[in-house]
Amino acid sequence: MNIRKRAGGIVGMVAMASVVAIAVSGCARDGGGGGGGDGEGAETSPGITDDSITLGVTTPLSGPTAGPGTCTVAGLEAYMGARNAEGGIEFGDGQTREVEINTYDDTYDPQKALANFQQMVADDVFAATSGLGTPTNRAWREAAIDEEFPQVLIMTGDPLFSNQEESPWSLGFVPIYQNEGAAFGELLAESGEDLTVAILSQNDDYGEGYVEGFKEAIEGADNVEVVGELTYEATDTSVDAQLTELASTDADVFFNAMSITPLVISSLQKTQQLGWLPSWFLPSNTSSPTAILEPGGATAFPGVYSVSFAKAPQSPAFAEDEDVVTFLSDLKEYGDYPDPPAFPHCMWSYMIGATLEQAFQNMEEPNRDSFMEALRNISDFQAPLMLEGTAVNTTEDGQPAVSTVVVQKYNGTGYAPAETFG
Repeated sequence: MNIRKRAGGIVGMVAMASVVAIAVSGCARDGGGGGGGDGEGAETSPGITDDSITLGVTTPLSGPTAGPGTCTVAGLEAYMGARNAEGGIEFGDGQTREVEINTYDDTYDPQKALANFQQMVADDVFAATSGLGTPTNRAWREAAIDEEFPQVLIMTGDPLFSNQEESPWSLGFVPIYQNEGAAFGELLAESGEDLTVAILSQNDDYGEGYVEGFKEAIEGADNVEVVGELTYEATDTSVDAQLTELASTDADVFFNAMSITPLVISSLQKTQQLGWLPSWFLPSNTSSPTAILEPGGATAFPGVYSVSFAKAPQSPAFAEDEDVVTFLSDLKEYGDYPDPPAFPHCMWSYMIGATLEQAFQNMEEPNRDSFMEALRNISDFQAPLMLEGTAVNTTEDGQPAVSTVVVQKYNGTGYAPAETFG
């Protein structure tokens, strides 16, 4: 295997019932290049030779979001390590190349992420991918545009990264936050039950996107009422004051748009201490059964809901699934991750690896323009580990590579489909 790590990196959901495809209507993506290149196809970009291509990942590998951050690297290394072991990937120009991966720890700090991007440029990285975080990815988006540097298939639901006009060198991978929020809202609106909702959201584009999608979905629904709404900062170490105030509403449902793992766990525990036991909605990236819900004592609540588009290795329904068996083997052998992953980011980054391979196989020139053109023309690709009814589609401007989700409910050990609320 030919995978490198920089200093600062670490060494290393069940039969589907309800698929929510919230696709914002928009024009097809332009099939051209990144939008900033000179169009000279014969020119070779930094980070690619006849034998190899170098990718970079800036992501939190230490600090409170290190758990999911580590997974953003492990899954990608697992997929590319397996391809390298087979001799590499045959690109559209006829060359077979191995994939090298440089990792950079940003600790979920935007300034560190910007510095990491600058280091990637100095290190002749071809493209960055898989990294986790809205504020961290935003920190160097404009610099990447100026440098005509691909920032693609990243783990942020911020729709800005999938807007080709505003972000010609970017593309998100996971569903945009509005899509997830809308899925939750639709479930409540369609339930027919009279429900009150309290909202706690992260005070940035992450939280705002979830709340926007949720409110749009319940608009006009007479049975759903928001009775309390507060925010917190991503740097906060406690949200006890907000939870105490929201608990006084005695809302039936708690919509918690929170990205910080320790805060989700402590929030689950604090609401129990307060005697407030609503149903919960959690974002897909902070809904891990083993890493978050179990230590938080989530079985105390009437229901905890989230969304997914990936098969969960912990689910008995997928114990013998070919994709899952291969993924776990690759993750252990090439991703330096011996245990079943506690976070979905491991599966997501494995899918990212498969999506990148599709682009590599279709890029006809060894440069970033050709890569972006190939990446923006992937349609209905069933990447490994994808749930039935979901697929990778990079052709719709304004939408990320994945825009379909399955609503699920925690059952004490994992997730099961949620046909209706309750």
